[in-house]
This record gives sequence, C-alpha cells and structure tokens, in this order.
Amino acid sequence: MKKIEAIIRKSKFSEVKEALHSVGVNFFSYWDVTGLGNEKECHIYRGIAYSTSDIQRRYLSIVVNDDFEEVTINAILEAASTGEVGDGKIFVSDINEAYRIRTAERGGQTLKN
Repeated sequence: MKKIEAIIRKSKFSEVKEALHSVGVNFFSYWDVTGLGNEKECHIYRGIAYSTSDIQRRYLSIVVNDDFEEVTINAILEAASTGEVGDGKIFVSDINEAYRIRTAERGGQTLKN
C-alpha cells in the first residue's frame, strides 16, 4: 500500500477530485493549509497592493493499493497542473499495514468498500 500526499492549488481542487473519482479513488482526506514557497501572492485592498509569502493550498492524503499508485499520481498531475510556479508537490510513502475498525480486517482489502 502507498500513501500519496499532494499539496495543490485550492482553485484546482474540484478538477483533482473529479479526476480521482474517474480513476476509482473514491475516498481521501483533505485540509486547507498555508505554506511558504517560491510563489508570491499579492493582495490588493482599497487600491494598495500587499505582498505576502503565505500561500493558501489544499493538502490531500490518499492511501491506495500498490496497483493504483501510478494511476492516482497521473490523475493528480494532469488535473492540478497549470504550468506555472506554485502548482504544488506530490509525496509517496509506504504504508505497512491498514486495519478496518468495524470488522478488524487488515491489509489491502480494507481500502475497498
């Protein structure tokens, strides 16, 4: 099993969600996060531009069986990309074990309905 963590633009979240659903990834968690990066945002308030280094993003956490790793990553890459600085990052790590609390099942079958 793999854990795929993605940090994406908030404006691309709907597209990424649809892309994940279309490849069969029907469950994931997400959070609104703030970070620092190479992209700089500028806010205008009453005609005055204020520069800030805090960047609003959405953080996705997805656990998939090994055979869904590549499909999941490709779906995120295609849906989240704008070609500009600040599109985000994807991180992949191994998951040693998973348990379904309701039935005490363990392993990859816990990721299926």
